[in-house]
Amino acid sequence: MKKTVAILLALFMLVSLAACSCGNGEGNQSGTVSNTSGQNESGSGNNSEENTSSNTAEPEAAKLSAKMNIINLDDRDPSVLRGVAIYGNQAGTTDGFNSKESSLTDVRCIFELSEWIEFYPDTDATYGLRVWILKHRDDQEYYNTCKFSDLMPNFANYCDLHYPEDEDNPDEYPWGSFYLNSKECEPGYYDFVFTYEGKAIATLLTRFYNEKELIDKSDAELEALMHE
Repeated sequence: MKKTVAILLALFMLVSLAACSCGNGEGNQSGTVSNTSGQNESGSGNNSEENTSSNTAEPEAAKLSAKMNIINLDDRDPSVLRGVAIYGNQAGTTDGFNSKESSLTDVRCIFELSEWIEFYPDTDATYGLRVWILKHRDDQEYYNTCKFSDLMPNFANYCDLHYPEDEDNPDEYPWGSFYLNSKECEPGYYDFVFTYEGKAIATLLTRFYNEKELIDKSDAELEALMHE
């Protein structure tokens, strides 16, 4: 009788242990599912942030307008430059594209690398004007206070503008000229920054193409490129 009771007790204990073991296993599985769910939610959140970031509008690419941007600050007088005509010796005809009158709103702004570029400003100043040629930068306000130097970032060239009083026909002679060497400069967008006595008074967004890239285009095609 005692032996039978002992056997029954042993069987009861085995059944109890099995039940406990099954209960613990279910708990672990439940915890695993919960953690996995949490990881998926976190991943979904990251994806959402990535999507939001990818949908954020990027700064617009530079667009030509052929218009001068006048810098009007208290410590300088932009009226010193009433307009400018800019000509080149490669693209466009001499009696069309390269015969534009001095202007602030319709200024030639496309050129080729290695093309000689001439300036004819409308100004009362005879000296003190200079054009800095720099790779285009989005933060144009930088030019309001920067110290111009041939050591400044993205410097490509500069051109002093002064009245050609020593020439036989000074009113028909350029005030200054320059070119960008195709071996040293890359095609792309550049800023012409006009300064007077060392301070910026106006800027013009320009674009330089590879050599011979514009030479076969008509004046009408060149005009279209100036207002891309």
